[in-house]
Amino acid sequence: MVAPVAPGTGSLRDVDPAVAELIEAETERRATTIDLIASESEPSRPVLEALGSVFAAKTAEGYPGRRYHRGTRHADAVEQLAIDRVKALFGADHANVQPSSGVNANLAVYRATLKPSETVLALRLDHGGHLSHGDRASITGAVYRFVHYGVRADTETIDLDEVRDLAREHQPRLVVTGGSSYPRAIDYAAFGAIAAEVGARLHVDMAHVAGLVASGVLESPVPHADTVAFTTYKTMLGPHGGVILARSDLAKAIDRAVFPGTQGAPDFGRIAAKAVCFGIAATPQFRETQEAIAEDARALAGELVSRGDRLVSGGTDTHLVLVDLRGRGLTGDVAEVALEDAGILANRNVIPFEPGTPDQPSGLRLGTTAVAQRGLRALDMPELAELIDVALTAAVADDRVALTEIGSRAAALAARFPAV
Repeated sequence: MVAPVAPGTGSLRDVDPAVAELIEAETERRATTIDLIASESEPSRPVLEALGSVFAAKTAEGYPGRRYHRGTRHADAVEQLAIDRVKALFGADHANVQPSSGVNANLAVYRATLKPSETVLALRLDHGGHLSHGDRASITGAVYRFVHYGVRADTETIDLDEVRDLAREHQPRLVVTGGSSYPRAIDYAAFGAIAAEVGARLHVDMAHVAGLVASGVLESPVPHADTVAFTTYKTMLGPHGGVILARSDLAKAIDRAVFPGTQGAPDFGRIAAKAVCFGIAATPQFRETQEAIAEDARALAGELVSRGDRLVSGGTDTHLVLVDLRGRGLTGDVAEVALEDAGILANRNVIPFEPGTPDQPSGLRLGTTAVAQRGLRALDMPELAELIDVALTAAVADDRVALTEIGSRAAALAARFPAV
């Protein structure tokens, strides 16, 4: 009698050549383009190995030592390893490594610290905040009452006087800071003082800058905040997913808000990859890369300014550069397509006091994480800035020939710095 063959037996190319070809095509695309998307990084082989390991097949709700399924000895161990590593990395009292995304991490924090309809003070989306900071399109804006602060018109940096005034007026239960397109360092101590004055808790969303914080390039919010959420991709250079750090008095509430509050069984492949990510983040090489990320961003910002571009807030303290395209007569949606045609990836973005719309905004967001990982350094930023400049100029003129030429130059630059 012939033994039955399990479904899916064989290599991916044998079982599903269509998906295998798409993976190969995506690998080639990453190798031949310059990635300046601020929310992306180059995945390392150890992270990918853990992500696609046998842990991805394990189902178990709950937490280490407290599961609702059996056979969890090794799953418990890998989750506890991730918890211990991230707590040590950031000096946190408590950590939950199960959130599947940064949005889920923020939502769990809100559930743990708020009742529906209670007031939250957060940064406006169009001034650098995030959808999960109470935007009307997000469930967070539907469940809780958000009041938003913004940036100053003259400096385009957070207006702490407005934050304080709004906190005193609205008496929020929670103050939130951090964002997705805010290029400057944030004064966490000042936010902590404002929250304490009105009897609120402070939540910091450091999704974009967590790697810079872990390496000491930027100040840590952990000593000043009740809760901190971040994503493990972006500057952390790990897999997609979220993490919550919390003071010890909130540990039980945070864990219950994640499970059973907002998520079911965690993805243990992702948790294993997070553990690898946190281990790598404790190395000198990680710090060197984070320093290069920040140096590249400052250098790229300076080069773009020298070519006549206006940057939101005048520059950057992070990995992120936000360009105001109005001086070029462009909108972000046109610019991002032209740059992709030229082999450079970026994304359109709203800017403070935006005259446009999210679909046709005036801003272009650039990030240096992936290029720094590939080995580009500050001395390479003049070449990269020139490619961006020429591509945007070609976009204004709808010069397809120039975009094709820039594409060849961008591919040559990518070939000099192979993806990790």
